Amino acid sequence: MTTPPAPADRPVDLLAQSAFLKAVRGEPVPHTPVWYMRQAGRSLPEYLALREGVGMLESCMTPELVVEITLQPVRRYGVDAAIFFSDIVLPLKAVGVDLDIKPGVGPVVAHPVRTLADVEAIPDLTPEHVPFITEAVRTLVAELGATPLIGFAGAPFTVASYLVEGGPSKEHAKTKAMMFGAPEVWDALMRKIGAMAASYLEVQVAAGASAVQLFDSWAGALTPDDYRTHVMPHSARVLERAGALGVPRIHFGVGTSNLLGLMGEAGADVVGVDWRTPLASAIPLVGDRAVQGNLDPTLVFAPTEVMTARAAEVIEAGRAARGHVFNLGHGVIPSTDPDQLARLTEFVQTYPLSR
Repeated sequence: MTTPPAPADRPVDLLAQSAFLKAVRGEPVPHTPVWYMRQAGRSLPEYLALREGVGMLESCMTPELVVEITLQPVRRYGVDAAIFFSDIVLPLKAVGVDLDIKPGVGPVVAHPVRTLADVEAIPDLTPEHVPFITEAVRTLVAELGATPLIGFAGAPFTVASYLVEGGPSKEHAKTKAMMFGAPEVWDALMRKIGAMAASYLEVQVAAGASAVQLFDSWAGALTPDDYRTHVMPHSARVLERAGALGVPRIHFGVGTSNLLGLMGEAGADVVGVDWRTPLASAIPLVGDRAVQGNLDPTLVFAPTEVMTARAAEVIEAGRAARGHVFNLGHGVIPSTDPDQLARLTEFVQTYPLSR
């Protein structure tokens, strides 16, 4: 894997030697690196104050807000990587799809996709659709210095499911009905969304992001055979395009214990593992790849000594992997005490690597 070119004002050597990038490359690290999914927001009082009266998608499309929200957890916790503040449906919004994120519900699409004509009506994403992303990433990279920025995009299956269902779904019945019953429409939709995700990641990397994460929230709804046939080729194309840029690729899904090997084969350098699967069980499944995870997010509500004891178990299990990035097994819960997350960060970063 080659190191991507960096802006002139970026401390390349320090960045390349960051604990996060060394871990994802499978190199020895000074400490176990740690960052948290959804660290940029949700539980932070400074985030809530900044977002007051501002819609989710509006905040994701305002460079000043994106920069500040992305930096907030880095300042507060001293985590080893920043995750770009965005949303998986933002590329759709940027090309003109009529959707909104409703509080307490999630993404809601005004006109769900049903036909090939519906798919063809969705424009392809170009950098001209998201100039605010380029501006925000460039500013962030300059501000972050030696702390890597992780680019972010939703995986084709999850984004497609919102388009087909019209909003969040537990059963994904309409999505699977299209996947099984209208394969030509499904393939066209997945190709469309996959190309959009790849372009979105390319914009972020071109502006200076050091790594990317492809997030597949709902992939756990699939069997291995269905994932391999109907989803994996499309995620693989996204990851292949990201890999051509020379940056590490993280692939994460929720409830994907039975898919971990396939998610690695799709082209990941790092496979994210949610809290349902013990890390010791996941590592043999992902092959010669780094892993990310996977403390149960609810453990931050436990007494500190209980939380850190379980975190130690995760770190110890991670030693068997090619590389290990500590994270929660899903996103930070909104009611999380930021002080407890700060204690967890300090514990992980000071945990001895040799016993």
